[in-house]
Amino acid sequence: MAEKSKILVLGGTGYIGKFLVEASAKAGHPTFALVRESTVSHPDKSKLIESFKSSGVTLLYGDLTDHASLVKAIKQVDVVISTLGGAQIHDQLKLIAAIKEAGNVKRFLPSEFGFDVDRHHAVEPVASFFGVKAMIRRAIEAEGIPYTYICSNAFAGYFLPTLGQQNVTAPPRDKVVILGDGNVKVIYVKEEDIGTYTLKAVEDPRTLNKILYLRPPGNILTFNELVSLWENKIKSTLEKIYVPEEQLLKSIQETPFPGNLMMALGHSMMVKGDCTNYEIDPSVGLEGSELYPEVKHITVDNYLNAFV
Repeated sequence: MAEKSKILVLGGTGYIGKFLVEASAKAGHPTFALVRESTVSHPDKSKLIESFKSSGVTLLYGDLTDHASLVKAIKQVDVVISTLGGAQIHDQLKLIAAIKEAGNVKRFLPSEFGFDVDRHHAVEPVASFFGVKAMIRRAIEAEGIPYTYICSNAFAGYFLPTLGQQNVTAPPRDKVVILGDGNVKVIYVKEEDIGTYTLKAVEDPRTLNKILYLRPPGNILTFNELVSLWENKIKSTLEKIYVPEEQLLKSIQETPFPGNLMMALGHSMMVKGDCTNYEIDPSVGLEGSELYPEVKHITVDNYLNAFV
């Protein structure tokens, strides 16, 4: 057996990052997490840091603003996975510069883990956010850094526990708000499964300089189908409130950040169909469940059983 690649995760204590760190350790890769020294004593993060350590993860201290610490960390590994969020997406330019200087990275996975940022119909403020991610792709390609982009679509753990409803903590049992006509296909993937598929791809020659799309069977549903599935589970019919596109666009314009970001994401996903409104071009991308049929992913149907 060839030795498994050493993997460095940035943003490993963030929402999706922790699943990537766990999946890497579980898959037997020597796993490193770059953290700020302040993170280790952070009350909300310290428990997560301890769980990393008990999984055999090596903590490296560094910062995106400290070029020398980045290069030093990168020189210890083969693969770099970025799960940086929000304002830090743009800072990946510093990471690209460090990877280029280190010169040893076999594969870089930038912070994507969502929709294909080169193929979308998003409005602001999401359009600009996707624009930055696309700019990062172009910078990676211009530098000739080997890459894999992960288009995992919607996080199941983010949308399904509330069926995408605002200001609630459980799936609705009386009424449900539906963006658009509810007939647009959306793809929901469980975060642990995103981690598993991603780690399968990091050393796979088939995914080198390609996009890995996650479209697992049983996870592609219209919102109307999702509501119907939930109604069958709770043996009840919900009142359905449909929000036409014009009304949604007006709300996006009138709502301050970050509320408008979530609405614009809903518009991209549930009205414009940015998960599913294109065929995968085999010259640039591959589908994860076809590539790795051995992965036993969680379907939406199974996921919802926990909330009945």
